[in-house]
Amino acid sequence: MRLDKLVSQAMDISRSQARGLVLTGCVAVDGQVVRAMDAQVDESASLSVDGKPISTQTELHLMLNKPAGLLTAARDSRAQTIMDILPPQLARLKCMPVGRLDKDTEGLLLLTSDGELAHRLLSPKREVEKVYEARVEGRLAQEDVQAFEHGIVLSDFTALPCTLTILSANDEETLAQVRLHEGKNRQVRRMFGSRGHEILTLKRLQFGPITLDENLPVGEHRALSAQELRALREAVGLG
Repeated sequence: MRLDKLVSQAMDISRSQARGLVLTGCVAVDGQVVRAMDAQVDESASLSVDGKPISTQTELHLMLNKPAGLLTAARDSRAQTIMDILPPQLARLKCMPVGRLDKDTEGLLLLTSDGELAHRLLSPKREVEKVYEARVEGRLAQEDVQAFEHGIVLSDFTALPCTLTILSANDEETLAQVRLHEGKNRQVRRMFGSRGHEILTLKRLQFGPITLDENLPVGEHRALSAQELRALREAVGLG
């Protein structure tokens, strides 16, 4: 990549500003000052401006252990969003959430700067599996399991058949797991609501081949490993 373009992207400044930095000898590549703005530079090279290192990373793929109480949005004037707890450079890299988790839902949220990957992961045609753990009011019964298997009828659509597994239950509440291949707005909550069970807590555990890292604290994020990214891309035909 041209040096001026790389500096522009890395610092989120205009190309003309980047050229000025290069021409005045402010930019060093792998420790050597380079004044040729059209110099071709590998994106893995070490880049510094005025002696301070800057990141040249142009792609980013993350998992976030989303806390309840945050909106999945870039910004909102009335409420805190996930971007408020993430590094500001994510905006520069256009690293955005893959779909949404509603405000009260916690757990696995993927973020990527790869628009095509995000598009494929969200495409209904791909039927990418999502796994949720739900704690609901009341005792779920076998009739509820069968209803999920047949497809819950809601006011505006009929959900695809999915798998409901009861993990534990008493007369006050039930802990259950749901595996489904679509992700419409508040779908899991609405499905349980149609059966007369309000969700107390809802957590996403898995998105496609990616499982929430059990060692990742709530509110923290980490980069996907090369193996995780490869599995994710292969799952949607980008391998």
